[in-house]
Amino acid sequence: MIKEGDKPIVHSSGSNGLAGFAVLRRLGLTRWPALTAGLGAMLTISILATLEESGIQLLAQDQIWLMAPFGATMVLLFGLPDSPLAQPRNIVVGHIMTTAIGLAVMGLVGVHAWSLGLAVGLAITFMMMTKTVHPPAGANPLLVMLAGESVGFLVSPVASGVVIIVLLGWFYHKVLCQRAYPKQWF
Repeated sequence: MIKEGDKPIVHSSGSNGLAGFAVLRRLGLTRWPALTAGLGAMLTISILATLEESGIQLLAQDQIWLMAPFGATMVLLFGLPDSPLAQPRNIVVGHIMTTAIGLAVMGLVGVHAWSLGLAVGLAITFMMMTKTVHPPAGANPLLVMLAGESVGFLVSPVASGVVIIVLLGWFYHKVLCQRAYPKQWF
């Protein structure tokens, strides 16, 4: 941990790294995991964005492939791939279930302060009960309710996106990085 009074982090001309990586080392992290996590996230989000920009429609007309909570999923999938929160079951079931909860609450009682809280609370409860906790998915009820999304949102971007994310995560970790991922599929 960096404490008050520590010397500033500077590199001599013979250093082979960047100053920011000295901070990572002091926090117990190394360059390689940070770089590979960033690269994996960049590739995955870029592929989803390319699918969206190209207009490819596999499951729905005007299919979208991205949503903001996927950015947070990248942190877990690539930054903490050994975490139970980053396993395929948690990613897939967590995102799909919490989106369905948001849609159901919106359909049953509408959108207001208490229904938003109810939906997030139910999402957390159900993720914990089913052992599929995936923190980024906790945002899904708010997203679908505040944006007024329809049931189609469950298919695109949620279901189609998480399947691609998990497959790309597996390929990246297993094939490119030769790392054991996932710890368990479902």
